[in-house]
Amino acid sequence: MKVAAFNGSPKRDGNTARLLGYALEALEGAGHQTELVQVGGRPLRGCLACGKCFERQDRRCANDRDEMNGFIAKMIAADGILLGSPTYFADVTSEMKALIDRAGYVTRANGNLLGRKAGAAVVAMRRAGGIHAFDTINHFFLIGEMVVVGSSYWNLGVGLAAGDVDGDNEGIETMRTLGRNMAWVLSRLGAGGRD
Repeated sequence: MKVAAFNGSPKRDGNTARLLGYALEALEGAGHQTELVQVGGRPLRGCLACGKCFERQDRRCANDRDEMNGFIAKMIAADGILLGSPTYFADVTSEMKALIDRAGYVTRANGNLLGRKAGAAVVAMRRAGGIHAFDTINHFFLIGEMVVVGSSYWNLGVGLAAGDVDGDNEGIETMRTLGRNMAWVLSRLGAGGRD
């Protein structure tokens, strides 16, 4: 099965990407196809609330001036979705929020295209605020009727400078457990759970 991980950090090899990488390694080890998609640092606009996605029902956002429709297509094609973000002022990055809002509208407008897919949040934090970012992402999964995958603790890693999370042994093991848990959930969904 296919898992798409979206890095909401503008740093391609920062703490968020590293945390996602630990989860993806476990998924690859279980035989799943994975892709890490760079979202952070891209010029993405938030939702305009134009309602065109409900009128057209073509699986696309009417705003074609950025890369969002490609990201939405990757979500629709995936069986599992990881959304990762650093903590910015106690929440997700603006790019991650744009992805959540626009993908949420488009997929719901087209018959709830994410329903019963597996989803998991991954959050990098320095000290605090990570739980709010974690909740923001999980709200997207729950509203989309997705199966939320957890780990042995909240899916958080602690670090400030790029690479600091590599020293967070508990965070690393949390990500590896998350990857194994998502692999297990995907194996159950592949056995007819999404019918």
